[in-house]
Amino acid sequence: MTILVTGATGTIGRNVVEQLVKRGADVRALARDPAKANLPAGVTVVQGDLLDVDSLRGAFKGVSTLFLLNAVVSDEFTQALIALNVAREAGVERVVYLSVIHSDRYVNVPHFAGKFGVERMIEQMGFNATILRPAYFMNNDLTIKDVVTGYGIYPMPIGSRGLAMIDARDIGEIAALELIRRERAAAPLALDRINLVGPELLTGAKVAAVWSEVLGRTIAYPGDDIAGFEKNLRQFMPSWMAYDMRLMSERFLTEGMVPEAGDVERLTALLGRPLRSYRDFVSEIAASA
Repeated sequence: MTILVTGATGTIGRNVVEQLVKRGADVRALARDPAKANLPAGVTVVQGDLLDVDSLRGAFKGVSTLFLLNAVVSDEFTQALIALNVAREAGVERVVYLSVIHSDRYVNVPHFAGKFGVERMIEQMGFNATILRPAYFMNNDLTIKDVVTGYGIYPMPIGSRGLAMIDARDIGEIAALELIRRERAAAPLALDRINLVGPELLTGAKVAAVWSEVLGRTIAYPGDDIAGFEKNLRQFMPSWMAYDMRLMSERFLTEGMVPEAGDVERLTALLGRPLRSYRDFVSEIAASA
């Protein structure tokens, strides 16, 4: 019985693979360039692309459970639907899909709406599935640590409603636990949705305060400049993606990413330990600098 992991060479995918290997699973990883995958020993790496149907058909042979992760790209929805259709064609019945929290509410944000569409297809296609809905990844803030340390500001416009940020390592471990639970179940398990959240709600001011305390100097939160955020993003990503991120940030300001009652307790019980905090995350960054 084999678990196929897509997105295996990215931040989340690597964590999923490592956690599966730790638990003795038979893991197959999909990669565009297997020679550069650099995954743990024992993992079977297969060449493939989510838009290359022939490569997917080969990758799915003998697979029993799929971990589906799509990058935020312009054809993300198409990639996911092709993967799901080829999986069903190959006889795969069990799926764990990485969606996003509030995918059904942030309906004007392209990559949220696309993920919600994939969720609906998973239901309609009859997969035995767990849909994981993570909040903002703490690890996203690795991209702005030089701004924080060099300019003394936290530049992400996350507002005052609060984001329940989660560490990518927690996401990977929870995903692995769900994959193994489904893989080893004696009978099909009902579809489930799990919000993946961190242990606390973080506002822009609170995040800046954490950085200030860890670094021992004042880090400011300059405010919710959405237009400036989009302008900065356009320097290193396509305009459509920068606009997508702007729309997401606007929903941060109006709604936040707030857990439902019981989410933190459920995840803590599932992991058998506390969720990693943002302070832990920042402390690790500071220690490695």
